[in-house]
Amino acid sequence: MEQKQVLEILKELNANSEKRKFSQSYDLIINLKNLDLKKPEQQIDSAVVLHNSTGKKRKIAAIVGPEMLAQARGVCDKVLTIEDAANEFKEKRQIKKLANEYDFFIAQATIMPKIAMQFGKTFGPRGKMPNPKLGCVVPPQANLKQLYDRLQTTVVVKAKAQPVIQARVGSESMKVEEVADNIMTLYNGVVHLLPSEKNNIRSIYLKFTMGKPVRLDAVKE
Repeated sequence: MEQKQVLEILKELNANSEKRKFSQSYDLIINLKNLDLKKPEQQIDSAVVLHNSTGKKRKIAAIVGPEMLAQARGVCDKVLTIEDAANEFKEKRQIKKLANEYDFFIAQATIMPKIAMQFGKTFGPRGKMPNPKLGCVVPPQANLKQLYDRLQTTVVVKAKAQPVIQARVGSESMKVEEVADNIMTLYNGVVHLLPSEKNNIRSIYLKFTMGKPVRLDAVKE
């Protein structure tokens, strides 16, 4: 799959799409093959940082100690101290609502054990625990603005139960060149995560929110 080919399909998709009263999103769908997802080592659970926005602002919360409180309040969409968390989120339904409202959670490393105790049972199954792989568990002197900006273009990619990865790569309001770049960046990032790289990819599709999937790769199933 090449960027030139992707760009041509995007232009065709835009030209033939029924116009809506809202800006539709582009979703990339990558179907996988030759993976035994019952084996943890063959499951996909990672992230790819894109060069452009996906057209949707990510809401990011931080749970920090007093050392990072002022900085976090100037950067993140919601800030909690561990004391706030213990007082404000005592019931599971409250924690569940918090998890659903935010895309990523940043945690100060020195209070991570307390965060895990308070939120782990609810955040864990939803994939919302502060993730060290994404750089979301930080020392007190970390630059939160840099992390916040990077998370705005970070796409989480998972394939655990089903051999398919689906992720938002842009919106109708974006330049097609930016969307094409995001598609290629995500595709190349996924390829490098797979044990047999391109040989683990069955097919690739792109779709609008309200549209039918259009095949991007030229390989027949």
